[in-house]
Amino acid sequence: MTKPPVLILGARSDIGKAVAHKFAALGHPVQLAARNAASLEADKTDMELRYRVAVSLHDFDALALDTHDAFVAALPELPRIAVCAVGLMGEQSENERDVAAAARVMRSNFEGPASILATLANRFEERGSGTIVGISSVAGDRGRATNYVYGSAKAGFTAFLSGLRNRLAKRGVHVVTVLPGFVATQMTEGMDLPAKLTAEPSELAEAIARAVERKKNVIYVRPIWRLIMLIIRTIPERIFKGMKI
Repeated sequence: MTKPPVLILGARSDIGKAVAHKFAALGHPVQLAARNAASLEADKTDMELRYRVAVSLHDFDALALDTHDAFVAALPELPRIAVCAVGLMGEQSENERDVAAAARVMRSNFEGPASILATLANRFEERGSGTIVGISSVAGDRGRATNYVYGSAKAGFTAFLSGLRNRLAKRGVHVVTVLPGFVATQMTEGMDLPAKLTAEPSELAEAIARAVERKKNVIYVRPIWRLIMLIIRTIPERIFKGMKI
């Protein structure tokens, strides 16, 4: 039985590539979407040879909102599963000084992903089926001094996914919110990350595939993060504002 196609938005990222490999290994045709998608030709060939599935490349810019309708319309087939791995962390110190840098981080983590997923959601709703996966972050669970620009954008994206899931619950469309903690990627390279709290991209990909299969709503990739963020959220504000975390 032929499996349905999976669209990977942000396919150049370490997480995007890991998710693409996971679904291809499960037998799904894969649509890789990224800026300058032609540069992913080697990845396309690798997956086609390794997994014997069809892989296509599609130019996509999350921040070019006016192109999103045309991008979806031009896909060779409307996917059954769409995974958004678009994101940009940036440097908090730079974001505090440079409004343009902060805006790019906020747009990359909220406005762009929300726009393309809203476009796909409408098409999935018309069809009456599909799964949307948004990769947000535990950073959105509470604003912290060390990354509040990135965290605030992820908080908005988490809320967007929650509302979208509520809206589409009876329309045959399922929405999964993925909340990773630390992930060992190029974006976090050079950071001193605790090994027990840090997932590999392949681990994240496995968690996403399971969540899609089991129709999970919200997943913390490593369960310990659910407890960590519960504790952080319950710290009284008068104490929290004096902490450096």
